[in-house]
Amino acid sequence: MTDDADGFRFAYEPGTVVYGEGRVADLERELAAIGAERGLVVAGETVGTTDAVIEPVREGLGDRLAAVFAGTTPSKRLREAADAAAAFEEHDADAFVSLGGGSSLDVAKVASALVASGQPYEGALRNLEQAGTVPVPAGDLPPIVAVPTTLAGADLSVVAGITGKRDTEPVVRGGVFDGRLMPAALVYDPDLFRTTPHEVLCASAMNGFDKGLETVYARNSTPVTDSTALRGLRLLARGLPALGAGDRDADTMHDAVVGTVLVQHGASRSEGTTLSVIHAFGHGLARGYDLQQGAAHGVVAPHAVRDIFRAVDGRRDDLARALGVADGADDPEATGEAVVAAIDDIREALGLPGRLRDTAIPREDLTDIAEAVVEDGFMPNRPPGYDPGVADIEAVLEAAW
Repeated sequence: MTDDADGFRFAYEPGTVVYGEGRVADLERELAAIGAERGLVVAGETVGTTDAVIEPVREGLGDRLAAVFAGTTPSKRLREAADAAAAFEEHDADAFVSLGGGSSLDVAKVASALVASGQPYEGALRNLEQAGTVPVPAGDLPPIVAVPTTLAGADLSVVAGITGKRDTEPVVRGGVFDGRLMPAALVYDPDLFRTTPHEVLCASAMNGFDKGLETVYARNSTPVTDSTALRGLRLLARGLPALGAGDRDADTMHDAVVGTVLVQHGASRSEGTTLSVIHAFGHGLARGYDLQQGAAHGVVAPHAVRDIFRAVDGRRDDLARALGVADGADDPEATGEAVVAAIDDIREALGLPGRLRDTAIPREDLTDIAEAVVEDGFMPNRPPGYDPGVADIEAVLEAAW
């Protein structure tokens, strides 16, 4: 964390956030507010063809609906982004409307870069293979309006993950980072979140919840991100257990959705991100294995946070207050264990696996996973003084096994 006495710099340009029951009906107005006439909806096949989800979006866009591209997948393939860019041109669109989870938003962001650059698919694939990214040209990009239906907290973000795959070659993973990838507007409608299957919504919620934890103890946290992350964690600590129990009433959805908005507010900006240790573990566990990010986070988060607390303070008192458990300056170890127990209780309430042995992760791969975690791009944001090596990370994975 940045010491307040040393000062801090916080530069952040989020899109307009709209929240409320039935607010998807405002989509036409939000496109007009950013000067867009025709929005191409980018969604997965299920979301884009399920009437309960897509019809309110069609009605909300009204005459500003250009077309629906229902071709994204959790793999976030570059081919999907290229196809979305082609549909954008074909239907004379001037904005993307991302509908669904983080995969659709990431594909829409990369498609926006491809439209602006005019780069063909093969050229973009070569860039991804050689440099791990897709070029974002200078100048304006087609704007994106995000309409989330999951709680992963990947919406207020200036990054996008993308993968490439040739027929006979392994998957290539990369990302795109640019401040202009921040959505110009974000519409959070609890009615749309209610259409998401229970297991999917709960798994995504763990991912969003962990963003709040990370933002508090990250070395580049600020008083500004503290204010939103700690408030968001309080709402999530109250709302997620109810969500896991099957409640989707107005109070539960408010706590879950607004909490998710708050924990990610300021976490991703042009100067970097506050995501760190848990997300590095999540990358190592989910890449190449049949394990969803939220499930990976659920298994490892309590163990990762305990390991942080063994080495450094990790803002445990602040986290304890946010999660509604006792904080005690006279017994920091007990405070840390109370925080870990609260995290594990939320994991359990969401119905996520509690041990790696219950997932698709082979135990013999833990060393390789530990190496990937240590090298992950989010690890430099770890709390000051916490400097684990491969053996330390493998020990955390073994504890989670």
